[in-house]
Amino acid sequence: MKTMRAIVLSKAGPLENLILEERPVPEIRPGWVRIRIRAFGVNESEVTTRKGLSSSDVTLPRIPGIECVGEIDEAPADSDLKPRQKVATIMGGMGRSFDGSYAEYVVVPVGQVIPFETGLPWDVVGALPEMFQTAYGSLTTGLDLKAGQTLLIRGGTSTVGLSAATIAEAMGATVIATTRNSERTEMLRKVGVRHVVVDGGNIAETVRKIFPEGVDAALELVGCGVLADTLKAVRVHGTTCFTGALGNQWTIPEFDPFSLIPFGVRLTCYGGDATDLPADVFNSQLEAIAAGRMKVSVAKVYQGLEGVRDAQSDLEAGNTPGKHVVVLD
Repeated sequence: MKTMRAIVLSKAGPLENLILEERPVPEIRPGWVRIRIRAFGVNESEVTTRKGLSSSDVTLPRIPGIECVGEIDEAPADSDLKPRQKVATIMGGMGRSFDGSYAEYVVVPVGQVIPFETGLPWDVVGALPEMFQTAYGSLTTGLDLKAGQTLLIRGGTSTVGLSAATIAEAMGATVIATTRNSERTEMLRKVGVRHVVVDGGNIAETVRKIFPEGVDAALELVGCGVLADTLKAVRVHGTTCFTGALGNQWTIPEFDPFSLIPFGVRLTCYGGDATDLPADVFNSQLEAIAAGRMKVSVAKVYQGLEGVRDAQSDLEAGNTPGKHVVVLD
């Protein structure tokens, strides 16, 4: 029996509950493919899963990990995917209802596989799938952002915020983004942010000094605690997309839409999955990165599965903006 190394979470709790084990290499089934994993990003949702705070679709024991990049190891005969073809995969229950990417191999449904071609190194490509999918889906499905429009990103130094900035700038939008740390202003400018606002809890007045009529679109990544203030920064007939809750507040007690939502301002949300990042879009993003037209914000690269605990620890600490990426040999 062929085996692999994997990080297994059998019980929710501290970092020490992420245990490196030998596991059988998973077998494919009809409609599923096996990927040899080369790199994966470490995400907030995986920290939430480890702590036991995820929704009921998470079952233990489980190999965590909601995204990865690698090469097709085995695919059904009727699939267009071929061995050694480079692919990415994200979400769709991976690492939650079935085993995920904290391993040397993973088996996933064909429908959540994104083929790509690039000469970029694995540590760069491994940073992209989840944060680029979420950012791209928020800007397109969530906001229907157009060239020439103004975009506010609340939570600009998060991985999704940094990705959204570089994608929006490439789309021709003018980006304004927030940070709680003024020392991160230059980093935001490097990914395409035109205006940086230091977030002390209320930013609507500052944003309207820059854009008196309000912004065309706002991407909310901080959460419900600041949503009302973000909505006040948006023009009439503009749109706010709720995508994240970095402040760990997902709900609003006794929600009153008449007092929370300014008249004429639209409020939507975005979650999405792999199907919201078409292969041609992902490949175009890779080409833009390779050509230097788009930026990738990588906080730190970790070598081997032994680095997973450190990656989650560093992610929780929040001292280094950008993506934490684990690369396998």
